[in-house]
Amino acid sequence: MTTESAPVLVTGATGKQGGATARALLTAGVPVRALVRDPASDRAKTVEALGAELVTGDLYDRESLARAAEGARAVFSVQLPDVNGRAFEGEVVQAVNLIEAARAAGVPQFVHTSVSGAGQHIDWVKGAWAWMEPYYTAKAGIQDRVREAGFTHWTLLKPGYFMENLYPSAGIVFPRGIEGGLVTLLKPGTRLSLIAVRDIGAAAAAAFLEPARFDRVELELAGDHLAMTDIAEILSRELGTELTAPDMTKDEAVAAGMPDMGFGQAHINEHPQPARPQFARDLGLPVTTFETWAREHLRAAG
Repeated sequence: MTTESAPVLVTGATGKQGGATARALLTAGVPVRALVRDPASDRAKTVEALGAELVTGDLYDRESLARAAEGARAVFSVQLPDVNGRAFEGEVVQAVNLIEAARAAGVPQFVHTSVSGAGQHIDWVKGAWAWMEPYYTAKAGIQDRVREAGFTHWTLLKPGYFMENLYPSAGIVFPRGIEGGLVTLLKPGTRLSLIAVRDIGAAAAAAFLEPARFDRVELELAGDHLAMTDIAEILSRELGTELTAPDMTKDEAVAAGMPDMGFGQAHINEHPQPARPQFARDLGLPVTTFETWAREHLRAAG
């Protein structure tokens, strides 16, 4: 039997979503057990300094996960493709290891973060977009495994496009720097479902604080839903330079330094993300608009 003093095991605690979840839980007074590969790393020590307990483990090592999950009240689950190994197959293996380790340890609650549209992708990962099928199939397959695992309470978060991807320093939409303008295959009229990473952490923390209310909730999570023209206008204002939403060909975007992930984002031109801010608000979750996020985070960058 777990108690309120038992910790939440947080995977990815040194990254974006897991880090945001750890911070939100600690702020709420919930003990955090952070799964890390190297407790001596600077990132791990930063999480420990916030008040988290560090536990050494690896998502490919199920025994280490079972030890880490022992006595935990819940698990926060996040995985990324194994870019140096088994790619999306590796992502599924990591998730299955975590799910089965949590079940073996008797953990009653599991909150997993996926991606907006996972599970609704079957009709469009065809033709020109068939190459994206492994990405979405892995995400949807993990969701199915969470649903079927038998946890007392489970929640799926499906966040949209990270607002943090729009930092000039991220090099994603500003590969040439601010002065080089926006570089993207997203069309000027394409609307993005945007989410601040801290709001993913806040949503996860809310689910851990109220397991029954968030049980079997599958939340398409966004804080804003804006056209690229609106995004460019807000960026212009906060970065202090005139920016326009481009209408680029693939060759133009590649020549301008667009990273590989930009090719996948272009599918949103044809297949909009389903995440909407109202879904979170209907659950009583406050979410951050892009204008608010940009005002708080980007003004100094200009």
